[in-house]
Amino acid sequence: MQILITIALIIIGVLLFEFIIFAHEFGHFITAKRSGVQVNEFALGMGPKIFGFKKGETQYSLRLFPIGGYCSMEGEDQESDNPRAFVNAKIWKRMIIIVAGAFMNFVVGLIFVFILTLFTPQFGTTTVDQFSPNAASSCSGLKAGDQIVSVDGYRTFNTKDLQFAIQTLNYKNVDPESLQIYREDCAQELTLTYSSMVNDNKLSDEESTKLYKNTLTKYAEKIADAPDRQTAYSLMKQGIDELYKTSKVSKPKDFKYPEIEVKKERIRYTGDVKVIRDGSETELKDVHFFTYYKDEEAKKEQKYSVMMDFYVNAKEKNFATVMEETFTGTLTMARSVWKSLVMLVTGRFSFNELSGPVGITKAVETVASDGLNNGGFGVAVYNILSIMALITINLGIVNMLPFPALDGGRFVFLLIEAIFRKPVPRKVEYIVNGVGLALLLAFIAVVSVKDIIQLITGTFPTV
Repeated sequence: MQILITIALIIIGVLLFEFIIFAHEFGHFITAKRSGVQVNEFALGMGPKIFGFKKGETQYSLRLFPIGGYCSMEGEDQESDNPRAFVNAKIWKRMIIIVAGAFMNFVVGLIFVFILTLFTPQFGTTTVDQFSPNAASSCSGLKAGDQIVSVDGYRTFNTKDLQFAIQTLNYKNVDPESLQIYREDCAQELTLTYSSMVNDNKLSDEESTKLYKNTLTKYAEKIADAPDRQTAYSLMKQGIDELYKTSKVSKPKDFKYPEIEVKKERIRYTGDVKVIRDGSETELKDVHFFTYYKDEEAKKEQKYSVMMDFYVNAKEKNFATVMEETFTGTLTMARSVWKSLVMLVTGRFSFNELSGPVGITKAVETVASDGLNNGGFGVAVYNILSIMALITINLGIVNMLPFPALDGGRFVFLLIEAIFRKPVPRKVEYIVNGVGLALLLAFIAVVSVKDIIQLITGTFPTV
């Protein structure tokens, strides 16, 4: 049964990917047809033809490898005397044909996000509801009820914007002797005491939940607002005493209150957070977020991770909010793709974090596997659809980059033609696009080799 489920998920992933490619090429195809441009072949897949048929002037083909597709127009990459050739069409028609592929990618992304939104049980906002007991953000100024407007200038329209903004913050060595670091340490020690009590004494879920809500969070909130170190430390001790008293667990005979150590270096992900508080907009400088090591390997390599250390308010799910989440969710994906590209160019992301076809396949397999393990077949399909939504939006944006051989590069030549009322010499355009395509294929090959090496060595980045 497990094999059948895995095969079904592979088929679903392939079909969704091919649908993305089909939609992109169909955008070129339908606008070419409507513009009177002759389409010689519309193909789904690459490589040898499995089967096909001809209708009118166009050959329709299904090819062996489900890794792409194309819409071949007369006079697209060569001179043609045919009056219906792409090269002889009016410039505004050629512009529409070129951008139609990327436009369809965004339409498909919108459809995928709409489906995902329908199956999302509830929607989050950007308003802070409550904090984790060891939250760093609450110790550096953020408060329950704050509506977060932006993080380091990145506008936040929904919870996913908020998550992306925090995950892409820079980390730095902050003042190890600051009050907020001391508060964080006190709250962390209180939380560790709670965890030890629950685990060592095998408290029931009911007991641990009651202890968490009535004691741990109450004293963690007080520590976050402590005006000085002495008060923070005193509140930590009171909280520990209350945990033992409430749980009726006896203190160990050799019990000692934790000491707060002042370290030489304290790394934190930080950012300036703009919030609406009590009706007014306020900017909080250098807000810390919970910074940690994912595992021992990350600790050894001094590779830090960050998490959103608070919960947000939920909003009602109805027709209006479904549509709102669909459009803002699609916009969120597009913005995250664009910002990631900018970060790649500026060196914020490294070459090792890039992925080609091999890496994308691995990512789809990972999210599908996680879905099966944590929720079953439906969750696995949901996860695959989520990553496909990101892929189609990514394809739309990357395709419109002004790079030779991409749609964006072709559009640049059309802009030059429109501005100077004279086309770039066709020979020059063909050479530039040919070189661009060769570079693009070489780049994909290099990234694919890198992906394979990372898979073999077990260093492939986690999704």
